[in-house]
Amino acid sequence: MADRIQEVEETTATDGVPVQTTRKVVRDTDNRAVAGRTSTAERLIYYVTGVLITLLAFRFVLSLLGANRSNGFADLIYGLSYPFVAPFFGLFGYSVQYGVARFEIETVVAMAVYALIGYAIAKLVSIARHAD
Repeated sequence: MADRIQEVEETTATDGVPVQTTRKVVRDTDNRAVAGRTSTAERLIYYVTGVLITLLAFRFVLSLLGANRSNGFADLIYGLSYPFVAPFFGLFGYSVQYGVARFEIETVVAMAVYALIGYAIAKLVSIARHAD
């Protein structure tokens, strides 16, 4: 499904004066104009961001329910997510307590920050792609 860029010439009338313009249109293989299509890089950024936020959501739920760290699944989730949540531990006076039900606000803040970072990076890629 290779897209191609096609130049389209248009003539429009402004105040009765015809004006001819040329613009670039991206068309797919069926010759349909494509608008708002995301690139592979953007999709990859959104995918990685989604996986990270899902991991953090698992951590949040496990912490909220007081999951025991000696359980293999809980230990895996806590271990994988720790490096991503650790920068936010000092925000609200965090003290490590596994196995105790706790609303981990640091994880919620981390999820929001990483979602914004992922969105911003994807938009930068989009802007760079449309600048070509």
